[in-house]
Amino acid sequence: MEKKRYIQSLEEGQQVDDLFMVKSVRLAETRAGKPYLSLVFADKSGEIGGPVWDNAETLEKICAPGGVVRVRGAVQSYRDRLQLKVDHLETAEQQSLEMSDFLAASSRNPASMESELDRRLNDIADPFLRKLLDRIFNETEVGARFQHAPAAKGIHHAYRGGLLEHSLSMAGVASLLADHYRGIDKDLVIAGALLHDIGKTVELQNEVGVIDYTDVGRLKGHVVIGSEFIARTAEEIDGFPKPLLTHLQHLVLSHHGKQEFGSPVVPMTAEALLLSFIDDMDAKMSLIDQLSSKLKSEEPAWSDYQRSLERYLLLKPSAKAQESNEAQSEDSGLGLTRQHTLF
Repeated sequence: MEKKRYIQSLEEGQQVDDLFMVKSVRLAETRAGKPYLSLVFADKSGEIGGPVWDNAETLEKICAPGGVVRVRGAVQSYRDRLQLKVDHLETAEQQSLEMSDFLAASSRNPASMESELDRRLNDIADPFLRKLLDRIFNETEVGARFQHAPAAKGIHHAYRGGLLEHSLSMAGVASLLADHYRGIDKDLVIAGALLHDIGKTVELQNEVGVIDYTDVGRLKGHVVIGSEFIARTAEEIDGFPKPLLTHLQHLVLSHHGKQEFGSPVVPMTAEALLLSFIDDMDAKMSLIDQLSSKLKSEEPAWSDYQRSLERYLLLKPSAKAQESNEAQSEDSGLGLTRQHTLF
């Protein structure tokens, strides 16, 4: 059996008989004490919830996160969100599957992003920062994982290649703003943009398409992990200036902007303040882009209430959404655009 329809294209009232990856599974009980399964299904276009009310304890055994199952049921609306009312669920032949149908990934070409990263490294004039970046990205296991890692478990850029996409986006904005504002150390702020989330390569694991925290990730967090890794790598470079290392670590340690947001310290240099603003902006613009990509009409529309921003958003259809709508009308509803849950 091949996958026929993607989550992004599902509409209320449709009957479904298709393949989906299990993103999460939880055995719970109704108020009457009857067991049921709370499932979240996923494919490369997004995710959707799906409760299973019958045979929950038996079906739990075949619903391993990261596994692909065949689902028959109907698309219904619950609390203004679409979900699958599952009537039948069975295992799928894993060896015959095309896993790219189920794994969300950056829409950017991986080779193009890798080339852009190389250009950014070559543009760094400071010899010590350039050596540090070159060693991290080209000579370490962390650097190799950076190419494919997600930027979060469920926030912005939460998909394969998301960390590189997010970091390159920030580096591009950092370069522009460093030229605009006087007194900014351009090399330092670009290095901070590329390295600010390097600890997420250790904090998060992305096995079988399911992003989750590692033990060390939960216990230390990516901010501390990244700062420590940068310090260890800098010690391997003869004569690396300690003040430069301190300023670079400060960018990493303060990039969340506020201590209540997870930064051990608040930004206290011009470069650190600039970087924290860029990080926040890139995450918010990613959210807007992803919400816009889900619009099915070609006219502006209001979003649901966004708790992370504490507001509604008036969205314009993105180019990706318009392309998807055209493809759906031509291909009987087979939408292929990506949809991600952000917060």
